[in-house]
Amino acid sequence: MSAPRRMLSTDHGAGPVLDLLDALGWAIVDTPEANVHATSPDGCVYVGWLPEDPSAWQRNIVWHVRVQPADGDAWVQKFGLHTPSEAVAGFLAALVTHSSC
Repeated sequence: MSAPRRMLSTDHGAGPVLDLLDALGWAIVDTPEANVHATSPDGCVYVGWLPEDPSAWQRNIVWHVRVQPADGDAWVQKFGLHTPSEAVAGFLAALVTHSSC
């Protein structure tokens, strides 16, 4: 008998993403407003967790990912409040695994 499936949570916490980025050696900075900004060691990827940013909330964004490839155009991916942090962590894990920044 297999174990029951665990559904991804929408607890609005940043733990899974911040744990991943910390393990990867990213520079992580907390702001006094409780937002978090992280940059990859090579500087090609920025991740912002913006739970207290009014302009982000107006656009229904809590996660902001910006990628600047060494040879190519920059691109952005945004995730809303109801996107589970585990899903954002999975996206970032795939990004860094397949990145050639």
